[in-house]
Amino acid sequence: MKKLFIAEKPSVAQQFADALKVKGARKDGYLEDDNYIVTWCVGHLVGMSYPDAYDAALKKWSFDTIPFIPDTYKYEVIPAVSKQFNVVKGLLNRDDVETIYVCTDSGREGEYIYRLVDMQAKVPADKDRRRVWIDSQTEEEILRGIKEAKPLSEYDNLGCSAYLRAKEDYLMGINFSRALTLKYSYPVKQYLGTDKCVIAVGRVMTCVLGMIVKREREIREFEVTPFYRVIAKVGKKPEEADNTTLFTAEWKAVEGSIYYGSPKLYKENGFKDKKDAEQLIEYLDNPVPVELKIKSITKKTEKKNPPMLYNLAELQNDCSRFFKISPTETLNTVQELYEKKLVTYPRTDARVLSTAIAKEIHKNLSGLCNYDKVAPFAQNIINQGGYKGIVKSKYVNDKLITDHYAIIPTGQGLGQLGKLSSIQVKVYELIARRFISIFYPAAEYQKVSIVLTRKTEEFSASFKLLVKPGYLMVADPNYGKKKETSSNDKEASQEDTDSDKGEDNQPLGEELMEYISSLRKGSTLSCNGFEIKEGKTSPPKRYTSGSMILAMENAGQLIEDEELREQIKGSGIGTSATRDSIITKLVNNKYISLNKKTQVLSPTFLGEIIYDVVLYSINGLLRADLTASWEKGLTGVADGSVTEQEYMNKLSDYVVKYTNAVKSVRNQNQMHIIFDKTKPYYVKKK
Repeated sequence: MKKLFIAEKPSVAQQFADALKVKGARKDGYLEDDNYIVTWCVGHLVGMSYPDAYDAALKKWSFDTIPFIPDTYKYEVIPAVSKQFNVVKGLLNRDDVETIYVCTDSGREGEYIYRLVDMQAKVPADKDRRRVWIDSQTEEEILRGIKEAKPLSEYDNLGCSAYLRAKEDYLMGINFSRALTLKYSYPVKQYLGTDKCVIAVGRVMTCVLGMIVKREREIREFEVTPFYRVIAKVGKKPEEADNTTLFTAEWKAVEGSIYYGSPKLYKENGFKDKKDAEQLIEYLDNPVPVELKIKSITKKTEKKNPPMLYNLAELQNDCSRFFKISPTETLNTVQELYEKKLVTYPRTDARVLSTAIAKEIHKNLSGLCNYDKVAPFAQNIINQGGYKGIVKSKYVNDKLITDHYAIIPTGQGLGQLGKLSSIQVKVYELIARRFISIFYPAAEYQKVSIVLTRKTEEFSASFKLLVKPGYLMVADPNYGKKKETSSNDKEASQEDTDSDKGEDNQPLGEELMEYISSLRKGSTLSCNGFEIKEGKTSPPKRYTSGSMILAMENAGQLIEDEELREQIKGSGIGTSATRDSIITKLVNNKYISLNKKTQVLSPTFLGEIIYDVVLYSINGLLRADLTASWEKGLTGVADGSVTEQEYMNKLSDYVVKYTNAVKSVRNQNQMHIIFDKTKPYYVKKK
């Protein structure tokens, strides 16, 4: 009797064959020797049947045939891959195959790929099916996964959630796309002067479109507000004064100020009109000499811990920022690294390690001692035993892991580095540096905050000096090569922005920091005059492909603060495996455009029209919280807290309710009035 291993693609099947030492000749669609058979899918071999497979009348789009919700769902072999399906089907049903090892990707989609094949091939129920669940494709991990393979039945809930996710996309796509197209395609075609218009919507896709359009309209409607800040040029003590400006301090209308609570203010640190700023300076300039008294000076040490490890969303965001590549390119890149045994499984939402892998983490570090970019750091960790306490750190938490732990280097496969593309090399280095950095101490900054007074008014400034680089030495490949930004550069970068931080955290050299730290409360400093800095409020930024992935992960909220993201994280919009494809689909549908150089996303006129159609028909599809709740329901099915029937009832009710709502609405002939509001922004200038 033989054991059959079925992988998701040929290259992965070859990895399993190598690990199992399968010596048999390669046959048409599989490999075989005396003990093992290894075969593969090529992605999906089976898909859901189109509606006309249920009834020929459903081929024609008509209000009479929707809502369409079948009692039993039909599936069929995808014609383009039918040859490989027949190979796999034959192997699954061979009498000499005793045990089937399911080796498709360890996630919901991989589970779905195999179960569709198993169902369509009508594999006997009494065959022993075992699930291989691995975190990397190293030989050691493959053999561990095979040895510890559990009965496939233990993953039935995950399989159930996979089927439901597909049914959900199918029902919403077919019913809502048909309903909206039948109701609104004619007025849209007339308005745009096109021959055809299919209004394609989906649970996740339409929500993401909504986020992009809403952001564009916020930018459009934003009114720029100028404001004027008063800055003091602060010198040394009067007895040491030499007209040199040591630093700048910003005026704030705190309690006691003659402008406290004044309607002339823009926030507490600026004026709406320049003349009011000029009047303040006139008031401050007299009498002479102009000096500032130190009201308070505080010093503290601030620590910045290494960031959490990469999950796919974080990696996609950073690759969009640093390398200007799309989330799809990032996923394809890290998938290649995974298949070359260089990194662990990429489609993960976790940013921590499991306790089990943490106990063996010295193996990964030892391997990285042979990777020149981080070798000295990895060797230092090994020598100092810096990895021993990682199990008790925030970077290890079994409760935060569902399917897979964070993306880290395996420490193996380094012989492949010379064969990688330039972008693959960059992404691998990014992952390796993030991993190594968690074993290093926090970066430490010396911070000094100073409050100065002149008559009734207060000025404040704060300073920051890096005193211990800690993990920054590892995380930043350019550490030590960059010039310190001067306070003047920082001020320049702050102009024309809506920032109430002002002169905070001016970077200083050690000598100047030492001088400022030596100052005491009650001391007097000279002032080399005051100046007005004009700024203006800034509209919200457009999403980039990377920031959109983060916003999707966090249920529609673009949260920049890393620790806050970890605290509020729940079920987002889509999954780590699908978010990039949603953006790609919107681009392909011409609903949004993606600037390849900047990775900025913006809607097209057609995209805004589709948004308005949905807004005035099934506006729930545009709500991120509702979309995230569907994903949370699927997670509930996977963990057993929600039953299949509960989810299916909710889904069916939703589809029926809103399909019928579109059928009954009568606003299609007024939609051109709505479209007219957007049109001016897309009319090309002559």
